[in-house]
Amino acid sequence: MLTSSPGMVQLACQTLRSYRIFPEQDLLTHAGENANLSSIGARPRQARPSRMEANMKDIEMKSNLKRRVWVEINVSRLRANYAKIAAAVKPLKVLCVLKANAYGLGVMPYAAALAETDCAGFGVAEPFEALQLAGGKKPVQILSSILPDEIEPMVAAGVTLPVIDLPTAKLISTAARKLGCTATVHFKLDTGMGRLGILAADAPRVIRAVKRLPNLDCAGIFSHCPMAYDPANEFSNDQIDLFCAILKDVARDGIRFKTIHIAASDAINNFPRAAKRPFTMVRTGINLHGSFDPNGRRALNVVSVLTLKTRVAQVRDLPAGTTLGYGRTWCLAKRTRVATISAGYADGLPLALTNRGHVLIDGVPCPVIGRISMDYTTVDVSRVPHVKPGDEVVCLGGRGKYAITPDDWAALKGTHAYDIICSFGNRVERVYCGR
Repeated sequence: MLTSSPGMVQLACQTLRSYRIFPEQDLLTHAGENANLSSIGARPRQARPSRMEANMKDIEMKSNLKRRVWVEINVSRLRANYAKIAAAVKPLKVLCVLKANAYGLGVMPYAAALAETDCAGFGVAEPFEALQLAGGKKPVQILSSILPDEIEPMVAAGVTLPVIDLPTAKLISTAARKLGCTATVHFKLDTGMGRLGILAADAPRVIRAVKRLPNLDCAGIFSHCPMAYDPANEFSNDQIDLFCAILKDVARDGIRFKTIHIAASDAINNFPRAAKRPFTMVRTGINLHGSFDPNGRRALNVVSVLTLKTRVAQVRDLPAGTTLGYGRTWCLAKRTRVATISAGYADGLPLALTNRGHVLIDGVPCPVIGRISMDYTTVDVSRVPHVKPGDEVVCLGGRGKYAITPDDWAALKGTHAYDIICSFGNRVERVYCGR
């Protein structure tokens, strides 16, 4: 098996440039060359920041400006959540899914924190994300698909690749033979997701054919469940039965796998058999952040790692009859103390909080009144008469009975916590605490 190293990562970057997949500057960003990776074991060179980035940093340093909106991510809670998940599925290993920049929360700090655990590695969705983490202390696995022009640089970087069909496997084998290495692959089976992978009916034939190809370490096999959030739906059990039947079929030819996985966060909570033998690993993403799907069980005692904060922009005493915001959806029935806070839907506050959500100021719930705007939200601060511009506001987080979780926002919006966490805008500063 090829062991990834910073040199191999650089080779992958050069290969990607030759294919004209990424512009030079994008490669510097996506390969993580402008990040401090020493804590996860990689040693990439420093990229030159863009002129805009340099100017912004210079302005921030000279002016000491504070961001108006920031999300605090408690790293110690993150590791504690991982430990609870690992204990629940022991002796199975845990793959931490850090795709989409760790759901928008910052993949490098997440990887640095989780590299200190015994996790099996990091799961990502595509090559940009893989290159950020390749060369570190933990293996990196692409869980979705791999395109033909991406294969050689990913093999060079030592990334574990998905086999979604026989032609893809042949291309991976050819690339590994050219590079003089062995590529690690996992078979991706479509047992009912209907999105990517080898159809279950074709799986035994394809697996046998791929096993005969040179320069491949067929180390793993996996699938994914579209209904695992619903413990009452038997489709997930049917998928597990089908998957296990395929394992038994190929085992007759002596084909066995070191790594076998079908459970993601929902299945861990709702279908315990997916986290037991013959499976050897589970995948977790949303549970790391302390959230769950709204429809399923909450078997794991994980807690939210997020606190989204902003500051008060203005406080006014408004007369009865005043209407607030776009659409004039709220009319004050009496004279009311109203604060405008410096966060809106561009920062991740769901529009669905309009006239029914709340924020916390000094731990006191302050109802949202009026439609949420892109940059601002108006709240009733009658119960916090001393509030003033610049005061801290907790939009998501807090403690006690008034605490607000991503799951609470998801319920109001009619969605799930993934949608909430991935919605924090790029002007929301990510702050890592509790190390």
